[in-house]
Amino acid sequence: MTAKSDRDIRGDVRAEIREFISTRRDRISPEQAGLPVYGGARRRVPGLRREEVALLAGISTEYYTRLERGNAIGVSDSVIDGIAHALQLDEAERTHLLDLLRTAATTRPPRRRPTGQRVRPTIQRILDSMSGTPALVLNGRLDILAANALGSALYSPAYAIAAEPPNNARFVFLDPQATDFFPAWDTVANDTVALLRAEVGRDPYDRQTSDLIGELSTRSDEFRTRWAAHNVRIHTTGVKLLHHPVVGDLELPFESFPLPSDPSQSLLTYTAEPGSPSQDALNLLASWSASTAAVEQHTSTGGPQPAPSDQDT
Repeated sequence: MTAKSDRDIRGDVRAEIREFISTRRDRISPEQAGLPVYGGARRRVPGLRREEVALLAGISTEYYTRLERGNAIGVSDSVIDGIAHALQLDEAERTHLLDLLRTAATTRPPRRRPTGQRVRPTIQRILDSMSGTPALVLNGRLDILAANALGSALYSPAYAIAAEPPNNARFVFLDPQATDFFPAWDTVANDTVALLRAEVGRDPYDRQTSDLIGELSTRSDEFRTRWAAHNVRIHTTGVKLLHHPVVGDLELPFESFPLPSDPSQSLLTYTAEPGSPSQDALNLLASWSASTAAVEQHTSTGGPQPAPSDQDT
């Protein structure tokens, strides 16, 4: 496969704008937008027409149509705000639309910034100091770049994949263990795709992210269907349900913190309610992780071997 040119990528972004906005239009009925309904059963679109969005946004139909087709040169913040209001976009969707419009309006491609792959030693020390909290660093395409011991233990099924670094999206869609590991797999799958869709909007020139999307689209019907929905979201806090193969079920609130000095990287941490079964499971997981590490260290340093049994002599 040959690399796409900058012109091809900008063409893809214009198509993304068209498809993203049309899927947002389709989900809103005139009644939901506070508009009178004309045409009844003769309406040919499930949601809002272009002229209805333009009316709600306070711009001409011609201008809105050009913008929806990706002609975004000179678009103002007030126009974007009007369209976001008309389409009832949330914060993640508005940010995604702004990212797409900015790229489409750029006559010269931005200087490529590689998605961060290295974690600074300071960040690794912070991870290691969080001994009772599973913690990981991920980049925008969901590569797991670093983790502390408890974070590695928590996501041990993902680390079993041969790819380096392990990638959470590959694990979710390509590893059969994922449906057991994530009891709410559908929700996790939707969130994973929405995060990747937002990342592509932020940086459509990242080749490795494009390759990942292509791989998942080719190998997973579940991914391909969700990708076509053009959903995006900001995923910074919530509760994750996990079924770990060693310690069983966990219900873990999580927080994700961006690392401003490392573009696209974020610090993901999990905690458990004090005194809860999930806290007991985390404590057990920490013990299991420590004992496993001790055995591996003993083996790697050539420690004393078990005495031979009678059957060996």
